[in-house]
Amino acid sequence: MTLKERYEKVINWFISTNAPSLPELKFSDNFSLLVAVMLSAQCTDKRVNMVTPILLTKYPNAESMSKASENELFSIISSISYPNSKAKHLKEMSTLLFEKFQGIVPNNLEDLTSLPGVGRKTANVVLAVAFNQPTMAVDTHVFRVSNRIGLVKSNSVLETEKQLVKHIPDEIIPKAHHWLILHGRYVCTARNPKCEQCGINTFCKYYNNNK
Repeated sequence: MTLKERYEKVINWFISTNAPSLPELKFSDNFSLLVAVMLSAQCTDKRVNMVTPILLTKYPNAESMSKASENELFSIISSISYPNSKAKHLKEMSTLLFEKFQGIVPNNLEDLTSLPGVGRKTANVVLAVAFNQPTMAVDTHVFRVSNRIGLVKSNSVLETEKQLVKHIPDEIIPKAHHWLILHGRYVCTARNPKCEQCGINTFCKYYNNNK
């Protein structure tokens, strides 16, 4: 099977099964999306979704959050992983977003990654979800699944991103990001992947090499 054929079969399977293509993080606007994605680093979406309603009710925009102290932010997000650094980043991010961008979340990688606590992965999620741009955020799930299936052969997150973006049509990339994440979260798990239940096992490199 050629690489092109594998991509076509994987993409067609996700489309034909109407696979979920939306984030599991809860948000209501671009600012709440950015905050939620920042908090989700090395933390479950379920836990983040328990915290963001309280946080964003009190601080619904960059201006209000910029006026909060780090301690106030920490007290709300303390159950999230790395709350100290995330409280600091939220304070700094919202301050710069308000002062430099009038509280409007930027729609380009350079400006987004200039915000404290916003790396390439976070920025790519925001660009794909908020602005429907063809950006591929590569987390542990996307990295594992795309390498296992045989869509990429890479030892780095950036190279994985480049290969996926090169072979997936632009208009599908925002959806494909969620397809791969959710497939990795619930089927192609890190330990004991559910290969026998997987709908793409017939064209999965890992499955066929381990039968």
